[in-house]
Amino acid sequence: MQSNAAADHHLGNYTGRLMKLLLILLLCLPPWAGAEVYHWRDAKGSEHFSDQFYPHAKLLDIKPGYGFYTVKTVYDGDTVMLEDGRKVRLLGINAPEVQHRDKMADAGGEEARLWLINKLQHAKVRMEIDVEKADKYGRTLAHLFTGQKEHINLSLVKAGLAAVSIYPPNLLYVDELLAAEKQAEKANLGIWRRPEYAAIPISSLINKAGHSGWMRLVGKVVNIRYSRKYIYLEFTGQVDARIERKWLSLFPDVNDYLDKTVEIRGWLNKSKQHFSLLIRHPSAIRQRENM
Repeated sequence: MQSNAAADHHLGNYTGRLMKLLLILLLCLPPWAGAEVYHWRDAKGSEHFSDQFYPHAKLLDIKPGYGFYTVKTVYDGDTVMLEDGRKVRLLGINAPEVQHRDKMADAGGEEARLWLINKLQHAKVRMEIDVEKADKYGRTLAHLFTGQKEHINLSLVKAGLAAVSIYPPNLLYVDELLAAEKQAEKANLGIWRRPEYAAIPISSLINKAGHSGWMRLVGKVVNIRYSRKYIYLEFTGQVDARIERKWLSLFPDVNDYLDKTVEIRGWLNKSKQHFSLLIRHPSAIRQRENM
């Protein structure tokens, strides 16, 4: 019959193997899992690992691994499909549209798509998710990084192939993206050298009623109006920009915009003869010299 000492020895070995397996599993967790792992030895010298704190236990410094995925298809400059079928929309940026169905391509759209194809098609990337995991179309929202640690979203902005477009509460890398955009604009790279992306005076907007897509408008805020859901910065009786109240804490005092000439960026909505542009983040409204 096996002695108690031998049984304890085998039990200890089994427990040790089990604990090490637990550690391996924890090490394989994605970086957003936030697991803390504690390690200690008991009076008999057996090792223990746990996600719960024990007296005299040490917190392990774990560098979690990342999952890498192969890019199967590049749709345009900000949307790809992975080999597992997931469609991924790159966070924090907007690239010009490419031609699809009956819609004409935006200026610079094909350039951004070809850049992304050359960079990513059949390459492996890792994803970094922000607060929201998916958009209303079911696309995964992510920042993409190559195996060489290149931040693809940021590289597109640096090359002037995409503009910064922030959708709260997803605020990862905002400062880096805005700094890259500022440099690309200053150097007239990509879309910033194209006349289609020049700022349009709001006073001439009525003559450009057919304009669609992402755009830049410049005008003087002559009135600020409040509703239950929005705060409206009014430029004329026909044109305004609106800020959702739920994101107001991200903005400076909106009253500071009054009587100031500003540039607004985004997509213009038209209802009859009225134009309105939704401002989601303060980066989409920038003070300009009076025109």
